[in-house]
Amino acid sequence: MTTSDIPLETFRLGPFTVPRLFTGLWQLSSNAWGSASTPKIRSQMAQYADAGYTAFDMADHYGSAEIIFGQFRRNFHAPERIMGGTKWCVFRKTDPTRAVVEAAVQERLDRMQSERVGLLQFHWQDYSDKNYLTALRRLQDLQLEGKIVTLGLCNFDAIRMDEICTELGPGAIVSNQVQFSLIDTRPLHGMADVCERHNVKLLTYGTVCGGFLADKWLGQLEPDLYSGNLTPSQRKYLDMILKAWGDWPLFQSLLSVLRKIGDRHGGVSIANVATRWVLDHPCVGAVIIGARLGLSEHTDDNRQVFGFRLTAEDNAEIDAVLDQSNGRRLITSIGDCGAEYR
Repeated sequence: MTTSDIPLETFRLGPFTVPRLFTGLWQLSSNAWGSASTPKIRSQMAQYADAGYTAFDMADHYGSAEIIFGQFRRNFHAPERIMGGTKWCVFRKTDPTRAVVEAAVQERLDRMQSERVGLLQFHWQDYSDKNYLTALRRLQDLQLEGKIVTLGLCNFDAIRMDEICTELGPGAIVSNQVQFSLIDTRPLHGMADVCERHNVKLLTYGTVCGGFLADKWLGQLEPDLYSGNLTPSQRKYLDMILKAWGDWPLFQSLLSVLRKIGDRHGGVSIANVATRWVLDHPCVGAVIIGARLGLSEHTDDNRQVFGFRLTAEDNAEIDAVLDQSNGRRLITSIGDCGAEYR
């Protein structure tokens, strides 16, 4: 079987059937990840979609991501197949009046050149201000008016997600976007139970830790955290690996185990094994893979994720390394999902 013959796994997200790998567009927010021409970016988005990767994740603060997505979908030969998820992120104190909320949604629609947002993911910075519930009720009103298809959350913790799902009612919230990886297992401590209770799926980012959970780092010396050679994502995840999770030698032990497991499954990559581990959790709908569109392309390697399953032996070997780390204590040292942004 060739890579292209491996069927994509999909799941239901509200009325949508979407692949379990989303294409993340956060790297369009800064030239620090590199840059390519807009036509080249749109062309590669079309290649992704033709390969079955029809779900794209972006945000109101990801530079021109929404605009480029809108241009791409408008010109794609089957725009009805494309699902765009964006965000409205409230970082400052805000009174979520009808006018304020409607203006935020309308801006998303204008930038995405769309009549409705497929998935509107909501982030609220200050939990002490309970107006996040008011804002979500306004978003529900706009959903009823046809401007939003599905509502999700972004970086809400388990307590607040449970509160929101209970207040808004069954089926109101379909997803919560949070960080989840072999390094950061916080979603397993409370969040997974809330997902099951309310039938919410996690959309996870940071699953390959900015590229550190990859073959290229196996056997390498510890990088300089302040090196100009690291991307913003890599500096963030290296800091977590070294200062919160464990140390570089233990991380190398984890990479060695993942490489051994990959070899048992036909030579799939370390990134494949790390992604498969996250996907195997029932609370997870999809993993969001950041794409350096127009600069690099990993669709063939990513598809390998769907061609194998981790065994009990595989998981036992992974657990043996994780048990030596502080990963399962991040929930207390850092806080629940999203706490690092507050």
